[in-house]
Amino acid sequence: MGGTGKAQGGRRLHPCNDEQRSPCPPWLCHRVRSAVTHKVNVFESAKFCVHGGASGFKRSTALSRFNILPPPPDHKATPSFARGRLSSSFTLAMSAPERPPSLDPVAAARWLAHPMGQTSPWLHEEVASRMQERLDFIKLQPNCWVHWEPLRGGVLAHRALQQRYPKAQAWLISAQMDQALAARSLVQARWWQVARWLGPRIQVGLPPQGHAQMLWANMQLHTCAEPQNLLKTWHQTLAVDGFLMFSCLGPDTLRELRDAYARQGWPEPAHAFTDMHDWGDMLVEAGFAEPVMDMERITLSYETPERLLAELRAWGRNLHVQRFSGLRGRRWRAQLDQVLMALARPEEGGRLTLSFEIVYGHALKPQPRAKLAAQTEIGLEQMRQMLRSGGGLSDKV
Repeated sequence: MGGTGKAQGGRRLHPCNDEQRSPCPPWLCHRVRSAVTHKVNVFESAKFCVHGGASGFKRSTALSRFNILPPPPDHKATPSFARGRLSSSFTLAMSAPERPPSLDPVAAARWLAHPMGQTSPWLHEEVASRMQERLDFIKLQPNCWVHWEPLRGGVLAHRALQQRYPKAQAWLISAQMDQALAARSLVQARWWQVARWLGPRIQVGLPPQGHAQMLWANMQLHTCAEPQNLLKTWHQTLAVDGFLMFSCLGPDTLRELRDAYARQGWPEPAHAFTDMHDWGDMLVEAGFAEPVMDMERITLSYETPERLLAELRAWGRNLHVQRFSGLRGRRWRAQLDQVLMALARPEEGGRLTLSFEIVYGHALKPQPRAKLAAQTEIGLEQMRQMLRSGGGLSDKV
């Protein structure tokens, strides 16, 4: 699947080619390190990197939002030496909610249980192939990795990862065991192939905690009702210095369809997708370090409304809590076709166009560090020793 507008199956894939190709990978530059210092306490947030421009696709550049709340007005700026101890405190607030506010968790669970076919959605395979390009800049060669929801994330992508890491042990995990088993039957070598007997056997389920060195999750997070819990599970699965690779849909996805529904006074056609800045915040809260986020916008074009709707159904469902309730008849469907025909663009030969924002993320699991409490107390004698040695409190907390 190229990015040159080549027709395939009634659709065309277009890059938003408004920026020049960057000479460096999109997630290795413009690294930002934010630090907040309040008196003797020093808190350093994880590095956050964003980038604009790569592979001929338009990418937005933005920085993570780490909201550091200042001390309350009645907070004493002068440290108190009561009982020979030094006290200081500050508050860290994450901007991301625990649950996506417009996502229906019941509908999300029902979609996860929906049976999948023998092939993965072509768009997911395309996104996975682009995400694999980012692996070229990672030196770590994992000897154990986890593929999260392989049937939905990409069977072809799994085979490509097997070729990249032929000696690595692969684990497949799905919400439904039958889907994980079906994925294994599709990706493992056949009984007459040498790789079936000489290579590592593909396992189903989660590996022991702290065992995997890479976790691959393609196009999954935007349908998760409790993403923070899922990120914490991924963090526990990874070994120290292991890394996470994921992708999902961003908030600008289906913006043409959302505008068309709004003009008709209809409910939203999809739930609100999480912004990449919030994903970065949640990664840090889950314990990851050096989260790297970038995005690209892809425009797809279709010849007919029927083809457009068929592909949207194959990729997911409307999980919005205020979506249409009940069935709608033929009259509404005819009206929907007219609304979709308004998406046609003359410069595309009258084809219907939809935009998709793809968010990519990468993060590391660092060495465990002592948790920073809301209030830190250090003995006066210990404080004197640190001052004499030239150390700081940030080295001790």
